[in-house]
This record gives sequence, C-alpha cells and structure tokens, in this order.
Amino acid sequence: MDYKNATCVLPENLITAIQQHIDGEYLYIPRKNENKKAWGELKNSRKLYAQRNAVIFEEYKCGMTVEELSSKYFLSPKSVYKILSNMKNKK
Repeated sequence: MDYKNATCVLPENLITAIQQHIDGEYLYIPRKNENKKAWGELKNSRKLYAQRNAVIFEEYKCGMTVEELSSKYFLSPKSVYKILSNMKNKK
C-alpha cells in the first residue's frame, strides 16, 4: 500500500473537515467496488500456489507422506491436509 500526503491530493477544506474527526492519525480510504482486485491478481500469487498445490498432490499420490510434504514445503501438516482435500475435491 502506498501512502500519500493528504495536502498533496485533497483540497484544504476537505482536510479541515477530516481533521475534525481524526486529527494526525492514519486513515484508510477503501477502493470503490468496481476497482477492487481479487487476491493474488497483482503478483500472480494465486497461480503460483495453485501450481505448488498440484505438485504437492502429485507427490502425495506417488507415496510421499504428509509429514514429508510439510517438511519439504515448510507447511504445517494441517495445511497439507487442507491442500490435499481441496485438490481431491477439484478432481
């Protein structure tokens, strides 16, 4: 998230009105609904995790244990079980 100085982007009367409610503190202004991005859309994370999870599922089918997978991918066994369950439901 990139912060901008309000004095550089907002008119002075609006800054004064905002200061009556919250003076000198950080304020988050949410995006409009039509401008929201889905999780993983900006940095391709969704695709990378989907590929990793597919590999985990294939390795599990080839005989790797949950404990081995959790150690190899630095995940908790519970996370590996969730991945396996989701992958089974997709197929």
